Amino acid sequence: MSTNTDVSLSSYDEGQGSKLVRKAKEAPFVPIGMAGFAAIVAYGLYKLKNRGDKKMSLHLIHMRVAAQGFVVGAMTLGMGYSMYKEYWAKPKP
Repeated sequence: MSTNTDVSLSSYDEGQGSKLVRKAKEAPFVPIGMAGFAAIVAYGLYKLKNRGDKKMSLHLIHMRVAAQGFVVGAMTLGMGYSMYKEYWAKPKP
């Protein structure tokens, strides 16, 4: 058996920050969806202590639905943007 240790893959040479930037340029709505999800969760945690007489389970359900709705909306916009770039904004040969 021969062992070849000279194999160099570009994905392994890439750092975490540069990989994140590259992926964000390929699919810009993914980081937007993640940031929106984190913002809604943070807002939900902040409002948790000031929820008044509302039950905790109801509060958590509302926050979950809001966070999931934001992520699904970001994914839908991302797919629309991707389709626009691929089919309509593509330069004519």
